[in-house]
Amino acid sequence: MNKKELAGTPSVVAHRSWIRKLGPGLITGAADDDPSGIATYSQAGAQFGLNTLWTLFFTFPLMVGIQIISAKIGRVSGHGLATNIRHHYPKPFLFVIVALLMLANTINIAADIAAMGSALKLLIGGSAHLYAVGFGAISLLLQVFIPYKRYVRVLKWLTLVLLAYVGTVFAVHIPWGQVARQTVWPQLSWKPEYITMVVAIFGTTISPYLFFWQASQEVEDMAASPSARPLIDAPVQARSSFSRIQVDTIVGMGFSNIIAFFIMLTTAVTLNMHGVTDIQTSSQAASALRPIAGEFAFWLFSGGIIGTGMLAVPVLAGSAAYAVSGAFKWDNSLAAKPKADKAFYGIISAATLVGVVICFAPIDPIKALLWSAVINCVIAVPIMFIMMLMASRKDIMGTFVIHPGLRTLGWCCSIAMALVVIAMFWGFMAV
Repeated sequence: MNKKELAGTPSVVAHRSWIRKLGPGLITGAADDDPSGIATYSQAGAQFGLNTLWTLFFTFPLMVGIQIISAKIGRVSGHGLATNIRHHYPKPFLFVIVALLMLANTINIAADIAAMGSALKLLIGGSAHLYAVGFGAISLLLQVFIPYKRYVRVLKWLTLVLLAYVGTVFAVHIPWGQVARQTVWPQLSWKPEYITMVVAIFGTTISPYLFFWQASQEVEDMAASPSARPLIDAPVQARSSFSRIQVDTIVGMGFSNIIAFFIMLTTAVTLNMHGVTDIQTSSQAASALRPIAGEFAFWLFSGGIIGTGMLAVPVLAGSAAYAVSGAFKWDNSLAAKPKADKAFYGIISAATLVGVVICFAPIDPIKALLWSAVINCVIAVPIMFIMMLMASRKDIMGTFVIHPGLRTLGWCCSIAMALVVIAMFWGFMAV
């Protein structure tokens, strides 16, 4: 059978069809495991061993629910979250949310770029600051000058670097029986430091920038297809679109949490079981792995930090740009030329460049990440409540208001996140 005949076989066609369903959800999920997230999961594994693994199974359905809702809002209405909020809710509320999102994303970009620079320094030596500038420049140039269709394919392939964290598990001994027991029946604690860590995991896993990114990417993908229309105007396209969104989001969020599980597991069975419990950064986690798990695990862990950073920085900068542009009625599309959407690309550039500058500032990166997590946790709650209200409004969703099962899951996620914020402030007051 020649290549053309092979390409036309049902199995190959089905495989290609399945792959094509992966896009915004996969990239969103993978970007969730950025260097800052890696640092959080490493801290959890090192400090509490196997006793925080349960959080990743608990958050998975919540993540899936809220991200499907954000995707549906974008696909049905044909607008991103910020534009929908501007059309239907008080503008001062939107401006405060967008300002806080911009601040949190910029701090997160700085932390991710700094982590990438530190990781490369670990691998080959040299200047971490110089590498940080290089990574920031490369990320910005890719976003500005690579056409959207090609750029999305680059991001999709970059998700494969996360498999490095699956590879680290094969470099260390895993007591799988103990892992299974403590995942299902962990030793929970009411100590402030444990509560704070659970809050950090929730805040890292369910982040507002992911909502804005996935909704806007649905709009971008729709604009890139000549036949696609907002579902409120073209309901005949709903069945295939919703099927794709569901598969894409479940796979993306599942991939995200599996990788987070392996990061937490690797640091738990290496660092925690060898008495290394104080890990502050992702690069510090990689360094600590070296004498315990060996060179292979060290290189995989460090290389993964760089790859995930290259994936996450564009998502952070892009989601900030979508939010700001939607709030101020600016044209916003990665498919447009920079000259056409100057303000949109200006926000991407500003967020990335300020992130690079922060790397040189005398700011404690751990405190910066802490405040970024605090801001993300706080603004996630009103955004999620607004999303739930929008997804239930017929003037926004038409006949595609979310069904009772998804509505229940979305409200459960929103309420859980509100409780996390309350627990976070309780932990701060208790320290």
